[in-house]
Amino acid sequence: MKVIIAAAGTAGHINPGLSIANKIKEKNKDAEIIFIGTDRGLENDLVPRSGYKLKTIEAYGFSKSISVANFKKMIKTMKGFKQAKKIVEEIKPDIVIGTGGYICGAVITAAHKNKIPTLLHESNAYPGLAIRMLSKKVDTILVGFEEAKEKLNKAKNIVVTGTPTKMKGIKLTDEQKKQMRLDLNLKEDLPIVLAFGGSQGARVINNAILDIIKNKKCNNFQIVWAAGPEQYKIIKKSLEEENINIDNIEGVKIVPYIYNMEEVMNLADVIVSRSGAMTLTEIALARKTCYIYSTSKYVCK
Repeated sequence: MKVIIAAAGTAGHINPGLSIANKIKEKNKDAEIIFIGTDRGLENDLVPRSGYKLKTIEAYGFSKSISVANFKKMIKTMKGFKQAKKIVEEIKPDIVIGTGGYICGAVITAAHKNKIPTLLHESNAYPGLAIRMLSKKVDTILVGFEEAKEKLNKAKNIVVTGTPTKMKGIKLTDEQKKQMRLDLNLKEDLPIVLAFGGSQGARVINNAILDIIKNKKCNNFQIVWAAGPEQYKIIKKSLEEENINIDNIEGVKIVPYIYNMEEVMNLADVIVSRSGAMTLTEIALARKTCYIYSTSKYVCK
C-alpha cells in the first residue's frame, strides 16, 4: 500500500498527518508513506524525525493584498501544482491524504485528476480556506468537530472523527518526574507552568512570559516555555539586551519547540497556551488545568 500525506507549515497540520501515518503503519507495517510539504515549514524537522520520507514542492497561502511579492508567490504556487502532479504520477499512491493548509491544493488536485482516492482532515471547528475550496473534489472529509460539517455542505462525505494525536496515555512515575525536573534544571518543591503558543509561538503569550522573567515575577513557580522556533531567536536577543542568558535562568527553561509534549504535559501543574485544535485535544487527553488564549469565537464552542 502506498500513501501520500500532504502536510506543511505548522505542527497543527503536520502532527495530525503524522498521527494518521502512525496508525496506518500500525495496521499495515509494509505501507509506504511519503509526505509532501514545502522546504520552509516544520515538516522539514518533524517528518524525518518521525521516520518518514518528505518530498517538497513550491506552495504559498493566498493573500488579498496586491504586491510584487504576492505575485511571485502565485507564480511559484502554480509551479508547485506541476511538481505535485509529477510526484503523484511517479509514486502512484493508493490514496492521498491532506491535513489542511495551502499544501493540500496542489496535491489533492493532482490526485483528483489522476482518479486516486482522496481524503482530507480538518481539525478546526471552522474549516480553513484550503479545505473549503477542495471539499467538492475529495471523496471524504474527516472533521474534528460536529460544527465543521455545516461549513462543508458541498462535500460528498463527512465523518466526525475528532483530531488524531500522538498521545499514548503516558503516566509518569514520581521517579520519572524527578529525573525530568533534573534534566530541565527545575526544583522539586515549586509548581511548574508549561507555556506555549503552538509550534509557531504566540506573541501575546510570549510577551507576557518575557515580562515575568525580566521583572522576576516567578518566585513561587517555575516555567517551561516553548517559544516557537522563530520567536525563540527574538526572545533570546531581547534577554541578551537585559544581560540575561536564555540557557541559565533560575526556575525557567526556554526552548524553541517541545518534541516530547506528552511527557512535559504530564510534568506540568498548569498549562498556558493558545487555543489550536490540536493543543486543546492534547490538553484534554492530559487532563490538565489550563488557561487558554484565543482570538477566535469558534474556540468558545
